[in-house]
Amino acid sequence: QVQLVGSGGGSVQAGDSLRLSCAASGRTFSSYVMGWFRQAPGKEREFVTYITRSGANTYYVDSVKGRFTISRDDAKNTVYLQMNSLKPEDTAVYYCAASSRPSISTRNYDYWGQGTQVTVSS
Repeated sequence: QVQLVGSGGGSVQAGDSLRLSCAASGRTFSSYVMGWFRQAPGKEREFVTYITRSGANTYYVDSVKGRFTISRDDAKNTVYLQMNSLKPEDTAVYYCAASSRPSISTRNYDYWGQGTQVTVSS
């Protein structure tokens, strides 16, 4: 089992950057695909990005390509989301999640962090 704790959210201006972190407990972190999702008020939770077990492969939703970067440090049991050139439409609660396989669907993620708020003002 994996427990995930997300952090690093905050309130920023458009164009600013933030880095989210998600720390995992347990010794099997490296065996999971790690993803980030987000949920804006009144909307469904949506996929943002994932990184495979080896870290060699990543996948992003089109709206964040070129602005967001996912990375992982298996020695620290942590996955990161570097967010640059933030836009007001990036405002949401961001969740990290762990899956046994690469997927953009929330249904395929078994473990979830508690969420961290990101607010971008214009």
